[in-house]
Amino acid sequence: MTISTTIIKNSYSGNNSTTVFAYTFEIAANTEIQVIIRASNGTETVKSLTTDYTVSGVGSATGGNVTMVSPPATGETLVIRRVTPKTQTVDLVENDPFTAETVEGAFDKAIAVTQEVQEEVDRSIKLSRTNTMTSTEFTVDAATRANKILAFDNNGEIAVTQELGTFKGNWAASTSYSARDIVKDTSTNNIFIANTAHTSSGSQPLTTNTDSAKWDLLVDAASATSSASAAATSATNAANSATAAATSETNAGNSATSASTSASNASTSETNASNSATAASNAQAAAEAALDTFDDKFLGSKASDPTLDNDGNALTDGALYFNTTSDVMKVYDLGNTQWKQLTPTTSQQTNIDTVAANDSNITSVAGQITPTNNIATVAANTTSIGQVGGSIANVNLVGGSIASVNTAANNLADINAFANIYLGPSSSAPTQDPDGSALDVGDLYFDTTQNELKVYKSSGWAAAGSTVNGTSDRFTYTVSSSTTTITGADDNSSVLAYDAGFIDVYLNGVKMVNGSDVTVTSGNSVVFASAIGASGTDTVDIITYGTFQLANISINDLTDTPAALGSAGQVLQVNAGATALEFTTLQGGNITTQGNFFSNYNSVSSNVTSTVNNTSNNFLKGPITVNSGVTWTITGTGTLEII
Repeated sequence: MTISTTIIKNSYSGNNSTTVFAYTFEIAANTEIQVIIRASNGTETVKSLTTDYTVSGVGSATGGNVTMVSPPATGETLVIRRVTPKTQTVDLVENDPFTAETVEGAFDKAIAVTQEVQEEVDRSIKLSRTNTMTSTEFTVDAATRANKILAFDNNGEIAVTQELGTFKGNWAASTSYSARDIVKDTSTNNIFIANTAHTSSGSQPLTTNTDSAKWDLLVDAASATSSASAAATSATNAANSATAAATSETNAGNSATSASTSASNASTSETNASNSATAASNAQAAAEAALDTFDDKFLGSKASDPTLDNDGNALTDGALYFNTTSDVMKVYDLGNTQWKQLTPTTSQQTNIDTVAANDSNITSVAGQITPTNNIATVAANTTSIGQVGGSIANVNLVGGSIASVNTAANNLADINAFANIYLGPSSSAPTQDPDGSALDVGDLYFDTTQNELKVYKSSGWAAAGSTVNGTSDRFTYTVSSSTTTITGADDNSSVLAYDAGFIDVYLNGVKMVNGSDVTVTSGNSVVFASAIGASGTDTVDIITYGTFQLANISINDLTDTPAALGSAGQVLQVNAGATALEFTTLQGGNITTQGNFFSNYNSVSSNVTSTVNNTSNNFLKGPITVNSGVTWTITGTGTLEII
């Protein structure tokens, strides 16, 4: 391992939904992660491993993920930082191996600790590289520091000063004042603070006093007076507005008098109007009550199920709202304390429209129902009928293929027989047929755990074949960035697929050990024990192959063969007339290979010429010994491989 990055901390903003956050640095244990939540007000809370979060990706050079139990809220900040134990755990024993891995691990831990210390220092208040402060060690005792402020003296050195001064009332001459004492200048009503301890002299105002440089202005009374004047003006304007309102009120009173006169002249109408007003008031109250009741019943449009009504009260039975996420109406079932869908979704409406389009067919079916016999049966199967309605497209598809359905019905016995032979997909081996009968030799099922077809034999379930089916394939990947997993399309756009156990993996020409260097069980990916591509370009070659059996051929299975076997070391070849096979000794003449594989060719005892064909694969089984004084000539444009 090496540490090629200085990143030891990642920060994220919470959104009240995200729970998985990446960290981009390597850790040796999940305890080397510290998670901090910073609230919007600046309060920081250190979270606990397992209780508040879990960690994945331990040991990965690229990091991993922190999964929170609860998502950080909007406005909160989540910080993930590496915290390496400040310990030394390497124990070097005399005369024991001094491995590079041990040394590198110790160096890596030292660098990790140094990076974390540097991060702490970077967040500290520091002196600049050229600062001339000499007294960086703070030696003031606790009693002297009590109730004081940390500051710098006239030389720029660390010091403490008294707390913010006390108000001393009106300024007076010949009075001892301490730094930060506060006084009032009675000539101007300004408020000043002393910046230097001194005994006062001279007279007011302090702005022209002999000791004016020893006072700093805190409150400018003139400005305060101006603000007060502006406030008084605003109060006057408000009073004028009130007067205008009173005038309007008087005018309204005059109008009321006129209205009263008119009311006297039309007392009957007034009475009727009063009655109408009472009725209207009652109607208004009833309408308001009804509106409130309606507002508690229909909650409007919302993106998710509400937990309270619009007044903040508990939900009532039968309350309604429109779900804008699913575009459906929902009703509240108080008995089950849950919202139930009231109107169909878009997809459900499509099915309803499909049923409506088949109204005539449904009517025809209804006309065929015998009231006394079948209605109760239909009612008892409402759930199944609902399932049919929800799959009306499939029902129509079956209706359009009724001839095939009838054919299947006529061959139902054969279909049932097949169902008892192919038992379908299953994660575990079946113990009986679908009809409950015992398994039969030749039964099949697809094992979803191992992704292979299995057949039932007298000895039990066994693999029926290979997904590769005796073929082989080669995949080549050029890796230039750090990763542990190879999957998907290779350099030639071929997508990786293999049978578990039937695969060889090579890294830069070196064969990897399955189960140690690589994990090859998924069928579509190869996982290396250590990251590759981090320090340069690596080449991964993957050879996949399937299960197969070689035929067991007897000499009697061949046609046009000699009646008897030849001598040891001889091979079969076509005779000169190309009419039959014959046995021959290879060492004595010329050999022409045409995609052939010759075995038992261990010694060349006489001169021989081998001609290789460039259009075929040419192989000889070795090792081969060429006797002294013998010439073995290989001609042709092909390649001869001795294996």
